[in-house]
Amino acid sequence: MKLGSIELPRTAALAPMAGVADRAFRELCVEYGACWCVAEMASAKGLTLSGRKTDALLNLSAAERPAAVQLFGDDPATMAQAAKLSLAHNPEAIDINMGCPAPKVAGNGGGSALLRDPKLAGEIIAAVVQAVDIPVTVKIRKGWDESNVTALEVAKRAEEAGAAMLTIHGRTRVQMYAPPVDRDIIRQVKEALTIPVVGNGDITTPQEAKSMYEETGCDLVMIGRGALGRPWLFSQIKAYLEEGMLLPDPKVEERMAVMLRHMEMICGYKNEYVGMREARKHAAWYFTGLRGAAKLRKACFALESLDDAKRLAEEIIKLNPDA
Repeated sequence: MKLGSIELPRTAALAPMAGVADRAFRELCVEYGACWCVAEMASAKGLTLSGRKTDALLNLSAAERPAAVQLFGDDPATMAQAAKLSLAHNPEAIDINMGCPAPKVAGNGGGSALLRDPKLAGEIIAAVVQAVDIPVTVKIRKGWDESNVTALEVAKRAEEAGAAMLTIHGRTRVQMYAPPVDRDIIRQVKEALTIPVVGNGDITTPQEAKSMYEETGCDLVMIGRGALGRPWLFSQIKAYLEEGMLLPDPKVEERMAVMLRHMEMICGYKNEYVGMREARKHAAWYFTGLRGAAKLRKACFALESLDDAKRLAEEIIKLNPDA
C-alpha cells in the first residue's frame, strides 16, 4: 500500500501506545520488521504552549522510520497549529488520535470522545490537512459504545476531509480492551473508503494477522499489546505472510538478551534512573509465560539498575532450562 510517496509492505505496523511505545521500543520493533510505527500521542494544546515534555514525545530517530507523530486535541485551530510545529521533527505523516479511551484524554474532549461528534472530528481533520503538506492519518475506534457506533460516519468524514489513511480499532471506548474485537466493522469501513484502511485489535500471532487481512480486506494490520515483551512478533508475521513459515519464539536466553538490550536502550535515551523505572513493566512482559514469572514479576517492579536486571534474567534462565 502507498501512503503519500511511501510504500509500505503488507506485513504489520506498530501501534502508538502511550508510556510504552517510546523511541527504544519503536526502534526495536522496526529492527524486527515493523513496517511503520506511530509515536506516542502528544497533546496539541501542550505543544502549542511550548511544553518541552510534549515536544519530546515527537522526536523520531533515523532507526524507526518510516514513522508518524500523533496528536490529540479537540480544537481544530489548536490541532492545526500543533501539526505545523510537529513538522520540526520531520515525520513522514501526522496521525490524529480519535481512539484513545483513557479518561484523562477522552474526558477532556479528545481521543475517543470525538467519536460522539463526527462533525467536529471532520473539522479537526480538515484543519490539520490544510495546515501541513505531508499525509495526515487518523486512528479511530468502532464508536463510543454499542449505542453510538459511529466509525463509518467518522471514517467517511475523514476521507472527505483529506485524510490519507485511516486505522480502526474494532472496539468501542466503553469496552476499553475487553473482548471481543469487531472485525466486521473494520470490513465495513474498508469497503466504504477508497483510502487505505488499517485493521487493529487483538492481533497476537501470525495466524491472527493473516485472518485480519482475510476477514476485513484491510490494507495493513497494526499491532499494539500483542508486541509487548515480544518485539519479534513482527518478524514472525512477516515470515508467515510472505513465506508461509511459522517461526518459533526465541529461546529463553535470546529472549532475556533482547530484554536486556531493550532496557539498555531505554536507559541510554533517558538515563538509568528514569529508564529503569520505565523498563520495569517491559521486564514483566518479557517474562510472560515463563516458569517462575508470577513469582519474579514482583522483582521486576523493584529493579533499580541494569545489573539488577541482569541478575533477574539469569534467574529466569535457570528456572527455564528447556524453554
